[in-house]
Amino acid sequence: MAKTETSAIVYSCYHEMSRKGENFVPQHTLSYQLSGSFVLSDGEEKYRAEEGDFNLIRKNQLVKFAKHPPENGVFESMNIYLSEENLLNIAKEYDFYADHFVATKPLIPIEVNILLKNYITSLQGMIENDGLNNKLLTDLKIKELLLILLQSQPELKNILFDFSEPHKIDLEAFMIQNYRYNVNLERFAYLTGRSLATFKRDFEKIFHTSPHKWILQKRLTEAHFLIKEREKTASDIYVDLGFEDLSHFSYTFKKQFGYSPTKIERDEKV
Repeated sequence: MAKTETSAIVYSCYHEMSRKGENFVPQHTLSYQLSGSFVLSDGEEKYRAEEGDFNLIRKNQLVKFAKHPPENGVFESMNIYLSEENLLNIAKEYDFYADHFVATKPLIPIEVNILLKNYITSLQGMIENDGLNNKLLTDLKIKELLLILLQSQPELKNILFDFSEPHKIDLEAFMIQNYRYNVNLERFAYLTGRSLATFKRDFEKIFHTSPHKWILQKRLTEAHFLIKEREKTASDIYVDLGFEDLSHFSYTFKKQFGYSPTKIERDEKV
């Protein structure tokens, strides 16, 4: 794997499939697929990006993704990370502000017109000439990209320049959908529009237990079902269920059920 990262523009190159993705997207990200593909999942739907696709990955969401190199090739992408600081500066300079809140899917397709094609070519030239190390230049390129996007898709203004905090949402539905993500309670609280104290209080009213106990129980119950009924292995599922490593998953599983995941795997083969 090779990765060049400076400032807010990132070029990535993977020779093998990578399942590891950021669980929490803290800032809007514009992603152009140079080769290969990636699949992004928000727990409800899966979205696929192929070579030549350009997408906006929306901030403040929990997602998982897998990167797939093409056959006998490499996965290559360019990601432009839009920090709130950068967006606020551009908003002040050009008076860009959201008129209203827009509920959108996590992956928003961007139409690739001639201006964007030329822009992407210029970024490739920067990569080849080590231009990503120049922060002033990359900041200027981000501003250029936003102006191009807003000319062709002006409706993006209400997404990119919405600086409001997450709204208070249905905590029960959110947690049932998102308990598999390996994020801390502060993040869950923020995404449901609550302080940590309010999140814990509301959680215990709904589920009658602590968030930590409920999340762990849900993950382990699902793990047991997948291994016993669907014949999955521990190594197949531990990442998708929010465990950081296989040994921690196996230890926690055995502590909960009194036997290891591999015992079920062996029994199912008998």
